Amino acid sequence: MSMYCIGDIQGCDEALGRLLDVIDFSPSRDTLYLLGDLVNRGPTSLEVLRRCMALGDALRPLLGNHDLHLLTTAHGLRGPGKRDTLQAILQAPDRTRLLDWLRQQPLARLHTTAGGERLLMVHAGVLPTWSVEQTLALAGEVEAVLRGDALVDFLARMYGNTPAVWNDDLQGADRLRVIVNALTRMRFCTPEGRMDFESSENASAAPAGLLPWYDLPGRQTANTPIAFGHWSTQGLVARDDLIGLDTGCVWGGCLSAMRFGASLAERELFQVHCDQAQPIR
Repeated sequence: MSMYCIGDIQGCDEALGRLLDVIDFSPSRDTLYLLGDLVNRGPTSLEVLRRCMALGDALRPLLGNHDLHLLTTAHGLRGPGKRDTLQAILQAPDRTRLLDWLRQQPLARLHTTAGGERLLMVHAGVLPTWSVEQTLALAGEVEAVLRGDALVDFLARMYGNTPAVWNDDLQGADRLRVIVNALTRMRFCTPEGRMDFESSENASAAPAGLLPWYDLPGRQTANTPIAFGHWSTQGLVARDDLIGLDTGCVWGGCLSAMRFGASLAERELFQVHCDQAQPIR
């Protein structure tokens, strides 16, 4: 029995199929976590969703910003972007079933090994003042709305860059927006934890006054390893405490999987090279 994390697929089903063959994935034996952005930009988002649903409980995805964008577009709250490749899902006969499945997925997950080690998984990042427990609880607030009757109202007010800093007293749409932005959009922050949404370059080229979210001083989750995606310009991150697995599949890079053994330190990286589905930004 093995546990794997896979980075952003973004509608590249052929690459996903090859990667599953390379790792010899067995739904009856293994567990597969997807770190968000299952869909969009790649050519076969519909096939990705259908494959994921068919794998049942063996596959445990997270929602990324592109997955939320699909839900927003499907409800007529946003028009398609220039690079969107979601039309096949929106026109599919099983559209309702696929979207209902997608909205049931969480924004954060926690895997605990048999030895008690914990791995926190998010799509983008975790704000410095959030503990593991608070991260999961706050993600749960958004998940409850996504699964409930207020979905459309939430999606209509989800987008925006403010507030850019967390406050425990935030309420309503502002509170949920900060949670979504941190977990699905964040890359850089100020040392005080104010999120920046203008910069997407490699962390080594961080603009003045900004740090990667994971290097912020005093981060409460620093002692818990975190696996994340979202940051294709950063590429593979393989630190003891951090596993970044968005390796630019849709941009002609790789689709990456990390296998974890009996302990989180026991790791093996698997990658398949991908055809470029989008021009380099």
